[in-house]
Amino acid sequence: MTTAEKISIALPPEMVHIIRAAVATGEYASSSEVIRDALRDWTYKRSLRMQGIAELRGVWQEALSDKTPGISADDVLNRLESKYQAIANVAAK
Repeated sequence: MTTAEKISIALPPEMVHIIRAAVATGEYASSSEVIRDALRDWTYKRSLRMQGIAELRGVWQEALSDKTPGISADDVLNRLESKYQAIANVAAK
């Protein structure tokens, strides 16, 4: 059997109202259940965020080690200008 430790937290009145309403409607059996569910959700989202950061770091390191010549900013801007000028020309017809 798992043990539970009791803690005290301070919440704004709006959050307290949401918790009490969830219990009152029968969605949860207790305020503790609401908080545990919220913490499970937060833990999952935090894990996904950390995983995303790790993946981004990997992609960034890969990009830094890639010695393939890139496209200059001027070339990118010229391509974009041409693209949007063509779109504007079609729209003007």
